[in-house]
Amino acid sequence: MPVPPPDKVTELVGGVVADSGAELETVTVSAAGRRSVVKLVVDAEDGLDLDAVAELTRAVSAVLDEEPSIGEAAYTLEVTTPGVDRPLTHERHWRRNRGRRAAVRVGGELLTVRIGEVVDATVVLVLPDRREPTVRTVALADVEHAVVEVEFSNPDPRELALSGAPRATPTSVPDGNDTVDDGNDTADDEENR
Repeated sequence: MPVPPPDKVTELVGGVVADSGAELETVTVSAAGRRSVVKLVVDAEDGLDLDAVAELTRAVSAVLDEEPSIGEAAYTLEVTTPGVDRPLTHERHWRRNRGRRAAVRVGGELLTVRIGEVVDATVVLVLPDRREPTVRTVALADVEHAVVEVEFSNPDPRELALSGAPRATPTSVPDGNDTVDDGNDTADDEENR
C-alpha cells in the first residue's frame, strides 16, 4: 500500500506541525523505487534550527507510523526548512526575511534591496546607494518576483537601520540544508514502515 497523497499527509500531520509552533509550507509525496519519499517543508516566525527540525521529524514520523492507511508502506520522511531559492510569495515570507538582501522585480524593474517592514500588504524596500540608501514602499501585490540573496559581506549599517531589522549584524540565510531524515528507509525494519 502506498503512502497517501499530499493532501491526506497534510491532514494527518498538520496538527503536530502547528503544535510545534511551525507552519507547514508544502508537502510532496513521490515514488523512489519500491518506497515513497514524503517531504515536508516547514518554517516558523523565528526560523527553525536543526534540533527543532529533528524533534519535529520524530513527532511527524510517530503520527505516520501509527496511521492505518499507511500500513506497512515503506517510506522515507524528510522534514526541511525552505532554502534561499524559495520565492517570497506570502506576507509571512517577507516578515521573516526583514533585514536581508533580496532581488525584487517590480514593474519590470529588477532591484537589489534590503527588505524592510511589512505593514498592511506593503513592504519597505531599502535601495542601496554609496552616498545614502533610499526607501521605497511597494504593495506586495505589485511584486512580480522576489527571492532572498546570499550576502558574503557585512551589510551596510545604514541599510539595516532603514529596514528596521532588529539586528545590527548580518544573519545567516536559511539554505534549505536543515533537513532531517528519520531513517525510514529499510523495508525490512519492522519499526519503520
